[in-house]
Amino acid sequence: MCGIVGAISKRNIVPILLEGLRRLEYRGYDSAGLAIVNDGLRRLRSTGRVSDLAERVNAAAIEGRLGIAHTRWATHGAPSERNAHPHVSGDLAVVHNGIIENHDAMRKTLKAQGFEFVSDTDTEVIAHLIESLRHKGRGLFDATREAVSQLEGAYAIGVISAKTPGTLIVARKGAPLLLGIGEAEHFAASDVSALLQVTQRVIYLEEGDCAELSQDAYRIHDHAGRRVERQVHVSQLSAQSIELGPYHHYMQKEIFEQPGAVANTLENVFGARSLQPELFGVEAAALFKGVTSVNIVACGTSYHAGVVARYWIESLARLPCNVEIASEYRYRASVADPTGLFVTISQSGETADTLAALAHAKSLGYERTLTICNVPESALMRQSCLRYLTRAGPEIGVASTKAFTTQLASLFLLTLVLARCRDRLTPEAEARHLAALRHLPAALQVVLQVEERVVEWSKRFAQKQHALFLGRGIHYPIALEGALKLKEISYIHAEAYAAGELKHGPLALVDADMPVVTVAPNDMLLEKLKSNMQEVRARGGELYVFADEDTHIEESDGVHLIRLTDHAGVLSPIVHVVPLQLLAYHAAIQRGTDVDKPRNLAKSVTVE
Repeated sequence: MCGIVGAISKRNIVPILLEGLRRLEYRGYDSAGLAIVNDGLRRLRSTGRVSDLAERVNAAAIEGRLGIAHTRWATHGAPSERNAHPHVSGDLAVVHNGIIENHDAMRKTLKAQGFEFVSDTDTEVIAHLIESLRHKGRGLFDATREAVSQLEGAYAIGVISAKTPGTLIVARKGAPLLLGIGEAEHFAASDVSALLQVTQRVIYLEEGDCAELSQDAYRIHDHAGRRVERQVHVSQLSAQSIELGPYHHYMQKEIFEQPGAVANTLENVFGARSLQPELFGVEAAALFKGVTSVNIVACGTSYHAGVVARYWIESLARLPCNVEIASEYRYRASVADPTGLFVTISQSGETADTLAALAHAKSLGYERTLTICNVPESALMRQSCLRYLTRAGPEIGVASTKAFTTQLASLFLLTLVLARCRDRLTPEAEARHLAALRHLPAALQVVLQVEERVVEWSKRFAQKQHALFLGRGIHYPIALEGALKLKEISYIHAEAYAAGELKHGPLALVDADMPVVTVAPNDMLLEKLKSNMQEVRARGGELYVFADEDTHIEESDGVHLIRLTDHAGVLSPIVHVVPLQLLAYHAAIQRGTDVDKPRNLAKSVTVE
């Protein structure tokens, strides 16, 4: 992984490839490269930025009418030029997003056939496998189709060969890839934003599709080998809509981008049958082995993500987990666990308190460090042994939304990998959790449909000065996040409590002027939560309840109800936070505040 661009045209496509890579830089990468067919195969790779690659390409005066390009985020093999894509076998070059799970067995087989491997990547297996099938007389398209049928895991690939200078081959399973349709030229990319420079007509390849592109035509075969027609879509995206589009504010746009952001964050597991530690870095398998505890530090919204993760990690991986506010961590005499995993979470990767906490942890003897972040080249990412990039794309609104849900998705992946490394995850449970993750973007899309109902609630909230948020168990930190969002952008004072704590003090605040927002999933604590809701009603409090579709709670005088979707199990926190974001956003709109730039706050807190 992480970004692919391919092109075949009657004009020089090198500038198109480089611009496409620039537009995919938000996805994160540690190296970049391209391969061009022009009287042979020419390849250039760089461990620098795309701009560095462009300088090398210009200096070498490379041009051509067929080529592929790639930005890589290391999984198998450390970041280096020899591990950067494209990878070659003979006169053939391949770029690849995803993880090939059976690469070890295939590598042994191909070595026995005489193929020499020069990288540590799983991708090089694909190049040699296709070349081995060509040795048996297959054409490039048929060889690619046969090769991908042998791959286990997730992939999006682009293939070119100097022997077939009029053909670009692409295929996908579990990782996104689309075609761009032009006039006497065709393209492929991981993201439509990379192709808006040349066309708005795109085809989204379906699972298992393999396509052959020439200058004047294309053909697509499905996973069974049947030739199929896929619908051509005219993208409504433009330079302006990429920035804001039809939305009134970046925060609203980013709330509605969450299904896609979560899908992008999980793209490497959607086609996988099992989870690999290498999702978190080359050394992950070794570093995760023998982990005895997990310590998470973060600030603000990222801290709330960590608190949710504690429930997952302790219940599924059966590891003790401690979560701390980064600004507090290094100012107490903490007891370090030298065999523990130290996790930092940040949207920007430049949060001063979290950076300081990481440095302090290292000084205490933590050697296993992992950062979950949305900015690939950030300081936190560079200073941690392991990394996971939340592929939320640029988040401009100060109040974090899609960064939060992608952090949660990443932390759930971490939980499953740790559980698997500790033999706490049966194959059946792993398959069940993977299925739930694949369904998550669709569930988020359904939940976004409650916006109109939330707008009505926001009109009441806009008149209030205080609000109380309640949740129980794993949804308590979601209540914390909902209260934070309301405070950040509407300036309504809001507090969150574990609902069982009501009678220990907060109940004194409840009256008709104190709206009480309740997160009510249909889980094992629902009956307990209902009792807490009765305590509120008995004191004249007004309840605003976000419930699952199958929760047996009814609207009544003083009880307002919005049903979301079926209970999402352990992933329910990711689903239930979305309407809380919408409530904060629309309450702020009603009050006329600056939603994207709330007073006194900054997107990245780079000072202590």
